Amino acid sequence: MNIQEILESKWGYQSFRGDQEKIIRTVLDHQSVFAVQPTGFGKSLCFQIPSIVFKGLTLVISPLIALMKDQVDDAANKGLKVAAIHSGMDREAREKVLKRLAQQELQLLYVTPERFRKEDFWQALTANKLELLVVDEAHCISQWGHDFRPDYSRLGEIRQRLGDPPTMALTATATQEVQRDILVQLRLPETTPLFDAGALRENLVLRTVEVYGHDEKVRSFVGIHHQHLGAKIVYFALISTLEKFSRDLQKLNIEHGVYHGQLPDNIRRRSQEAFLRDPKGLILATPAFGLGINKPDIRVVVHGEVPASIEAYYQEVGRAGRDGQEAYGYLLYDEDDVAIQMDFLKWSSPEPEFIFRVYQLLEYNMDKVRAGGLDYMRGQLLFYHQRDFRLETALNQLERFGFIEGKDAKTWNCLEYPNGELVDESLHKKRLVQQQKKLLQIIELSKQEDPRAVIADYFSK
Repeated sequence: MNIQEILESKWGYQSFRGDQEKIIRTVLDHQSVFAVQPTGFGKSLCFQIPSIVFKGLTLVISPLIALMKDQVDDAANKGLKVAAIHSGMDREAREKVLKRLAQQELQLLYVTPERFRKEDFWQALTANKLELLVVDEAHCISQWGHDFRPDYSRLGEIRQRLGDPPTMALTATATQEVQRDILVQLRLPETTPLFDAGALRENLVLRTVEVYGHDEKVRSFVGIHHQHLGAKIVYFALISTLEKFSRDLQKLNIEHGVYHGQLPDNIRRRSQEAFLRDPKGLILATPAFGLGINKPDIRVVVHGEVPASIEAYYQEVGRAGRDGQEAYGYLLYDEDDVAIQMDFLKWSSPEPEFIFRVYQLLEYNMDKVRAGGLDYMRGQLLFYHQRDFRLETALNQLERFGFIEGKDAKTWNCLEYPNGELVDESLHKKRLVQQQKKLLQIIELSKQEDPRAVIADYFSK
C-alpha cells in the first residue's frame, strides 16, 4: 500500500496538506528531517504514515502525558499497533507495554524523555529495529526557546546511544535562533532538510483588547462570548485569577468548565471530555490544557492574562480554527498582569547561589528533609510566596544534571557538588536576559491591535 492509499483508507483524506507529503517521503528515504509547522497542520500524520510503511519501530518522544493519550487512541482506531509508556500508568500496564516492545509487536511507541533512565526500557527497546526517532515539541530542547525542559537536553546523547537513527524534529513555534539550536542539541547536521511553513495561519484573526482591572476584563470577555458562536478556551497564568473569573461567570449564568493543576485528576478529565463533546463548550484553563487535544472546531481562544512569550502565545492561540474555518484569538491586555510574568521569570530560573544552598541543605540536613519534605526546605530557605517555585526547579535541575538522585524527599541522595553549566553565573545571566527579552517582546505585541505583523517578523529572525 503506498502513502496515498494509506492517507485515503486510514485518514479519509484525498490529498496531503502543505509539506506533509514531502516530509513523509524524506523520512521514508531514511533521512532526518526538521519540520516547523503551525498547530493544526497535522504533524502526527507525518510520522504515523511512515510507521505503517516501516517494518520496524517508530519511537516518539513527547514532553507531556496529556500530549500522548489522544494520539495513541487515534492511531489505535486507525489499526496501528501503538502504545505509550509513562509515569501515569500503573506498574502492570507499563510491564505489558514493555513485553509487547520486547517482542517487537509495536509499530509506534510514545514515551517521555524520562523513560530513557530506565534500564528495563532500554533492554526492551534494543530488541527492535528503530526506523525513526521522532522528537515532538522539539523547541523544548533549546535553552533559548519558550519551554525549555532539562530532560530534553539529554536527547542528543540518547540519539547517539541509539545509533544516530533517522530523526524527525517537530515543532509549531521556533525562531531562527531556536531552530539552529535544536539541530545542535540533537546532533543533527546543518544540512538537515527543513520544512518551515511559517507561523501564521490565514484563517486566524488576532486582536488585542486593552483593559483596566478584573471587572473590565470580565465585561470584555462577555462581549466576545456573545459575539462568537462555537467552542472557546480562556487561558490564565494564575489559578487564583482563573477561579475568580469562574465565580464571576457563574453569577452571570454562563456555563463553563475549569481545568488546572490543583484539581483532582478525575475532575480535570471530566472537564476535558465535556469540552471535547460540546461544539459550544467553554473552558477556563491554565496553559497545559490543549496540548494534544483533538478538537479542530475551537472558534475562539482568549488570553485572560499576558502569556510568557510570543511562542507561548502563538502556540496557544493556534489551537483555534484547526479545521481551517475562520477563528479568533483575543489577548485581554492589562499592564498590571505583566508583574505576574516577571515573578514567573524570576522564580523559574534560580540563581546558582540558590542552587548551591538547596544542595547544601540536602547534604547536611537529609534526615530533616526526609521528615519535613518541601515545607521544611522552604522554611529553611526563607521564602513563602505561593508562586515561588525556585525550590522545585532547583531540585529538578540538580537531579537532571546528576548531582542528586531520587524522586522525592524520601528517596533523595546527594551524589556530587554542583558544577558546570548548571551553576555557571555568566550562562545564568545570559538565559535571564533572553527570558526578559521575550517578555518585553510579548508586551510590545500586546500593544498592537493586530499582532500578526509582529508575529511574522519575530519568527523570521
